[in-house]
Amino acid sequence: MLKKIWDNLEEFIIVPLIFAMSIIIFIQVIMRYVFQNSLTWSEELARYLFVWLVYFSVSFTARRQKHIRIDAAINLYPKKLRPYIDILSEIIVLAFSIFIAVTGVTVFQKIAWSGQMSPAIGIPMQIVYAAPMVGMALTAIRQVQCIIGKIKNLKNNTEEVAEA
Repeated sequence: MLKKIWDNLEEFIIVPLIFAMSIIIFIQVIMRYVFQNSLTWSEELARYLFVWLVYFSVSFTARRQKHIRIDAAINLYPKKLRPYIDILSEIIVLAFSIFIAVTGVTVFQKIAWSGQMSPAIGIPMQIVYAAPMVGMALTAIRQVQCIIGKIKNLKNNTEEVAEA
């Protein structure tokens, strides 16, 4: 059960975020165009949900190994070197995600210390500013999993070539 949750963690978070965001925006559109009265909190809440959605989506793409990269650049290298270049690119993404997560901790602490609240909803802003910290930390974990998987595949392919 825990493995299933861990393997699909991003989906368990992304789907409700998209659903809630869609409902909130739909209600806002109905309120604005049908009742000629807009809600004060809906746009702000949708924006904050979107921020969280973006950072969990980064982790989701890292887990699925679907993040943006330039395959044409990798194809410039000889075929034997490409798996190593691929692993190097994953290590660079790992370093970037760790950097953003650590920076996110600093920003989170400063916002928490300031006691800043969101203007329309009144929630603590550290909840919003926790998104980069949490999302990129999860991305770093997913990148480590990806790198380990690619190294195992590289070893298996090397062993198969040696046996043949």
